[in-house]
Amino acid sequence: MHEIEPYYTWLKYYDASKDALSPFYGKEYHFDMYRDTIYNYYIDPAWDFIGSETLYIKLLFVDYNTGYAVIEFIGEWNDAITNDIMHLKRNIIDHLSLNGINKYILIGENVYNFHGSDDCYYEEWFEEVEDGWIAAVNFRDFIIDEWKKYDIDSYINVGGGLVMANWRTMTPQLFCERVRQVIRRRISLI
Repeated sequence: MHEIEPYYTWLKYYDASKDALSPFYGKEYHFDMYRDTIYNYYIDPAWDFIGSETLYIKLLFVDYNTGYAVIEFIGEWNDAITNDIMHLKRNIIDHLSLNGINKYILIGENVYNFHGSDDCYYEEWFEEVEDGWIAAVNFRDFIIDEWKKYDIDSYINVGGGLVMANWRTMTPQLFCERVRQVIRRRISLI
């Protein structure tokens, strides 16, 4: 797991450690020292701690003018034991929402397991985005199946056009626009 890095090519567009509104503002990264682990496996020092021992993130892009945040994940999303959604919601999402973010794009290629509990935090998050939305890009099918068991897919858009193998070839603005187009089509079908 230590070889899996968060996507870093967008650093020229956005760096959470240099964004005064970011929850990671001022964080110093020590790339020669591996100290964070998920189940005793070291992870790359560029991943950010959200309060969970099993799930780390990287805030890849935030645009306060348009209300977008792109968040990449690594690890096991465990709501049953470590209440990861609470950590994500209280430590990251609430902070971003206070600064006008209402469109969240979650990238889950490196989420390897999910253990559900109740959907209270997801419901709260969904209600708070009002005119925005939450989209999950490239989560594995078995994770989406587990989300469906806990009705989380009622709050987070998943699957279909949100499977985007080529997202790394896009600028963050183009990527956000492509996700918005998928969501807009879904909403117009309702």
